[in-house]
Amino acid sequence: MKQVRVIKPHTSEFPDPIKVKAGAQISVEDRKTNWPGWLWCRTDSRLEGWVPSDFIDRVGNTGTLRRDYDATELTVAVGDTLEALEEASNWVLCRTDTGLLGWVPCENVEPA
Repeated sequence: MKQVRVIKPHTSEFPDPIKVKAGAQISVEDRKTNWPGWLWCRTDSRLEGWVPSDFIDRVGNTGTLRRDYDATELTVAVGDTLEALEEASNWVLCRTDTGLLGWVPCENVEPA
């Protein structure tokens, strides 16, 4: 694991993020986004959100999750230090020093 420092603030825009388990079936939609490699998805319970395309086996407008996924984004401030866990489509999954997990755009962080 590596440490990263926030160089640009980020505020989560999704208070009720999509959360899906590996093997779950989802509806998949191509939507215009500034973030290549992401697909707009909806669960049977009507939760919607962005999911990295690499995490989905897709056939038409239906997909199956290859792994568990939680779209929670972190709200972070300049100077925050985070533990970077993995990267997907120009976002990085991070853990705060209080144990919160969430995604932050790669452009908002640099190695600490």
